[in-house]
Amino acid sequence: MKSAISVTFLCIVLLALANGSYAGQIVVYWGQNGNEGTLSEACATGNYDYVIIAFLPTFGKGQTPMINLAGHCDPLKNECTGLSSDIKFCQAKGIKVLLSLRGDTGSYSIDASEVATYLWNNFLGGHSSSRPLGPAVLDGIDFDIEGGSNKHWGDLARLLKGYGMMVKQGKQVYITAAPQCPFPDAWIGNALTSGLFDYIWIQFYNNPPCQYNSGAISNLENAWKQWITSIPANKIFLGLPASSQAAGTGFIPSADLISEVLPAIKGSAKYGGVMLWSRYYDVQSGYSSSIKSYV
Repeated sequence: MKSAISVTFLCIVLLALANGSYAGQIVVYWGQNGNEGTLSEACATGNYDYVIIAFLPTFGKGQTPMINLAGHCDPLKNECTGLSSDIKFCQAKGIKVLLSLRGDTGSYSIDASEVATYLWNNFLGGHSSSRPLGPAVLDGIDFDIEGGSNKHWGDLARLLKGYGMMVKQGKQVYITAAPQCPFPDAWIGNALTSGLFDYIWIQFYNNPPCQYNSGAISNLENAWKQWITSIPANKIFLGLPASSQAAGTGFIPSADLISEVLPAIKGSAKYGGVMLWSRYYDVQSGYSSSIKSYV
């Protein structure tokens, strides 16, 4: 009897561990609306596992790099250094905080070495007297490249990974990306085949051919399968608008996400969870709270 009970208990424990290992996570972009609350307030909700600070839109092409956090702080007045305490607060709660590079205009023919050195010294584990976000060390860099050039992004990812590996007992530098759902992505598609990207949150919105459309899941499901079988990332996330106002098309009501979409994609070993654009719209809709238990 004791043996049978022990075997049953062991099976229950193993099943619980297996289920827990496939629990999805929620990613959110923060920084593009001064009315979305502070970074620490976002982390205090307990809804997010990754918070992406958006954006660093000015870099490369010989430009002086400049962060843009909309109404939160003015980098020209060195106000954004105050975010350091918020970043550390989030990290103390186990939340990874990354900085997103936004490339969507002009010809971004970057010098990968120059940009990597700047990012390492000013946001990651290096040293600089003028770190825009203060002394806090971010967990990684996100690539949200939606225009410009499709060259050298893989080189930049490789160099950033190399910096992280050089530091003895240093923390891992996470490299992530937010491509559009049409495969392959026009701007960062080549870089994504490198195997250097830890996580990819694919934008399944503003792209009708590969997004959820009024109860029809086939376009999204087919695109999802193509991504997970073609890209060597550790985990791939379903990127969604957090409300119907957050994107032109592609919003999925939480009930539909839970009943139709998640059951269709969660079986993949590469399934990572859900990415939301953005914290501001999530505050308005409560979307992350409504899906957290199901992701």
